[in-house]
Amino acid sequence: MQRIFIAGCGYIGERIAHSYLKSGADVTCMVRSPEHASRLDAAGFSTVISSFDEQTAIPPLTLSGSVIFYLVPPPGGGITDSRARNFIARISGGEKPAKIIYMSATSVYSDNNGAVVTEDSPACPDSAMGKRRLDAESAFREFGAATAVPVIILRVSGIYGPGRLPVMQISQGQPLLNEEESGPSNRIHADDLAAVCIAAAERGSNGDIFNVSDGKPSSMTSYFNACADALGLPRQPQVTLAEARQAMSPLMFSYVTQARILDNQRMLNHLGIRLRYENLADGLAASVMACHQK
Repeated sequence: MQRIFIAGCGYIGERIAHSYLKSGADVTCMVRSPEHASRLDAAGFSTVISSFDEQTAIPPLTLSGSVIFYLVPPPGGGITDSRARNFIARISGGEKPAKIIYMSATSVYSDNNGAVVTEDSPACPDSAMGKRRLDAESAFREFGAATAVPVIILRVSGIYGPGRLPVMQISQGQPLLNEEESGPSNRIHADDLAAVCIAAAERGSNGDIFNVSDGKPSSMTSYFNACADALGLPRQPQVTLAEARQAMSPLMFSYVTQARILDNQRMLNHLGIRLRYENLADGLAASVMACHQK
């Protein structure tokens, strides 16, 4: 029986977990809260409750022969991912897993004024979050090199899907950057991302890095407008770059001003991916419908 271990089994992890459970795999989910664990237990999963913020808080783990999906976001602050390093330190010297899939982010790339980014482009992050992501990538690669455990890295673009649309920002009428000043950004539907994670576990090789997106870049302004239209809400007002710097939080300003086009051909070709939602309009329509059905 295939053994799957999902560290940080949340929005994407649960999709992965349910897919493996249907195939008859033994799935263990590692989460932070007892309430979350109880819900996963009821669905048929084994669970481990643990914080990742202290190495000593992580209990002994039985990982021999398991495929590990590490989906835990870095902590806030600093340029290192202490959570990833705590997890790695805890499993070092123990039973060897079969493979590790680390879900990183495209923030490891610098802003390149809208040019195309491939997996061979320099990983020189501008943001502290990007530096934390790159630190985690390095930590997992070092672990893999020391233990001969294959490590595959997924550099994931913006995730959207049911329950993951910017409803609050749209409803509050938070300002958007003018379309003319808003550069290209990238996205992937949650269901497609889960499928990519599973394909990376099945067909990825040690050292592989994959950019993960739907291959249809558009500006953040265009994305928010499309979400508003799909939700039947008024579009947000638009402001100039100078006005956005004053009106937006530093995090949101960094999101709307970064510009790059993610090349996803390696993901499509090497992993044999056929995206379910390569069109944003279809992905948004399915996301809204799924929310109405709940």
